[in-house]
Amino acid sequence: MITIELKDAEVSRMLARLAASMSDLTPVMQEIGEQLVFETGQRFNQGVSPEGAAWAPKAETTLEAYSRRGDKVDFRPLFGPSGRLHSTIDYRAGADFVEVGSGAIYAAVMQFGAAKGAFGADSAGHPIPWGTIPARPFIGLSEIDRGNIIATVNEWIERLAAGGDGA
Repeated sequence: MITIELKDAEVSRMLARLAASMSDLTPVMQEIGEQLVFETGQRFNQGVSPEGAAWAPKAETTLEAYSRRGDKVDFRPLFGPSGRLHSTIDYRAGADFVEVGSGAIYAAVMQFGAAKGAFGADSAGHPIPWGTIPARPFIGLSEIDRGNIIATVNEWIERLAAGGDGA
């Protein structure tokens, strides 16, 4: 076995800085989180899943219920009377992770769908939900997201290797 020992102070400092920067990836995870929230919002406005599949349209019974209650009727899937769901998409980032999601209590039902009565009944005996809700996935990674993540990580590594701080 051959051993090569490098004793170059500048290279050693650069490698130490690179290693230290790579131990806490919070800044790159934040950048990725911002990109994912933006792209998720774009898909949300287009009414498509991360794979590009169009969401199921709203049921006529849903539109009629909004109208009966005097709610604003928006024909776009996942745009309800409050208009809140798309505005609750956010991210959380740390040293080695990024999470994208929504804090809206009904977000998981919109993402995965739910059968009529899947959550029991209200005090009057009406099923919750009152009708079957089809899955309309809005959280996930698209091919654009994957490409953006790879490009972002490559840019950070290149900046760090060139002596920058990654930002």
